[in-house]
Amino acid sequence: MRVAFFTDSFHEVNGVAHTSRMLAATAKRLGVPFLVVCAGEPDPASGRLQLPRGSAAFAVERDLFYDPLFYRHRAEAEARIREFAPDVIHVTGPSDVGTIGVVLAKKLKIPLVASWHTNLHEYAGERLPAFVPNFLREAAVSASFWALSRFYQLADVVMAPNAELLELVEQASGRAGFLMRRGVDTNLFDPAKRTPARRPLRIGTVGRLSVEKNIHFLTTLERYLLAQGVDDFRIVVIGDGGERAKLEQDLQHGEFTGVLRGEALAQAYADLDLFVFPSRTDTFGNVVLEALASGVPAVVTASGGPKFIVQSGESGFIAADDEAFLRWTHSLATDPNLRRRMAVQAREQAIGTTWEKVFEEIEGAYRAAMLRRAAPPRTRRVRGTHPVAVPTPKTPDSAESAG
Repeated sequence: MRVAFFTDSFHEVNGVAHTSRMLAATAKRLGVPFLVVCAGEPDPASGRLQLPRGSAAFAVERDLFYDPLFYRHRAEAEARIREFAPDVIHVTGPSDVGTIGVVLAKKLKIPLVASWHTNLHEYAGERLPAFVPNFLREAAVSASFWALSRFYQLADVVMAPNAELLELVEQASGRAGFLMRRGVDTNLFDPAKRTPARRPLRIGTVGRLSVEKNIHFLTTLERYLLAQGVDDFRIVVIGDGGERAKLEQDLQHGEFTGVLRGEALAQAYADLDLFVFPSRTDTFGNVVLEALASGVPAVVTASGGPKFIVQSGESGFIAADDEAFLRWTHSLATDPNLRRRMAVQAREQAIGTTWEKVFEEIEGAYRAAMLRRAAPPRTRRVRGTHPVAVPTPKTPDSAESAG
């Protein structure tokens, strides 16, 4: 099977980029011809088709851009795709790169798989100022989801990282869906890398420091722990983003490392005592799985993908609301025996989650797209032509003024 993979993000520091790099590396290990098409300066030696963004590109995130004139690369991409002769084209979303992938799949009659990675419709609500009334926030979410569903209707098969989201995407697109979970490198992320007897207590989080990640909930968490008499701790914030400066100002016990990679990141995970992830918009949560692999129990919200990773009461806790999130974090912070028990179970849970297994599941989606394209045409009602109920973000409260 030959796969042309058009990804929104490859070199950046985010979940889509990490997943894209790991899929490319896994395909190489398995001997699967896998052509990556992404934004970047040309690099023929890499084997990837990297197409540069121009001066018209604007920032979507600190290190992620969108070029409205990116379609100028279509002819070059088409020539490379014809030469590579893929059996399937896989796009990761409605980006400047993904749009070219869809156009070429349709023009060259190549089966198309579209995977959902980011809840962009929820971002549309979360990023609005706090004073925006709920009905306008909900309208922005609904309109964004409608636009996204139109894009995914173009695919032969859709994928999503958790069962809850997959059902929503299937309903909106009218396409058969497959899970696209994530794996973890348990050789890199390993509790054996922990520095012995490190103190004080280290509560960590990893990721982009931006509004939709609910990152400012960490200040509420800090105040709660202090009010409960817990004062010998550090909140280790690994990552960067537009909200870093405000968070540095607000956290008394904060420790900011910036972006870490490779062994430095693995060491930082291993040195944590517990992991907290207050985001409500993540579709999977790679960092949660990396924490578990590092032997670090995690507390996550009941919204989004991380709740499908943590086994509540075993490898961490799934908090139904903010109060539960604070309570479970306090329990782990003050009970070393509970942390040790959950650390062992977290590691055991993560060991069986390999990228090779993930890639096998994805290949199932590729085969389904090829079979669907090969089947005789038939009339099919697209369910996505009717209104679909989508989750709407909660109104930001004082603890989430920018989070």
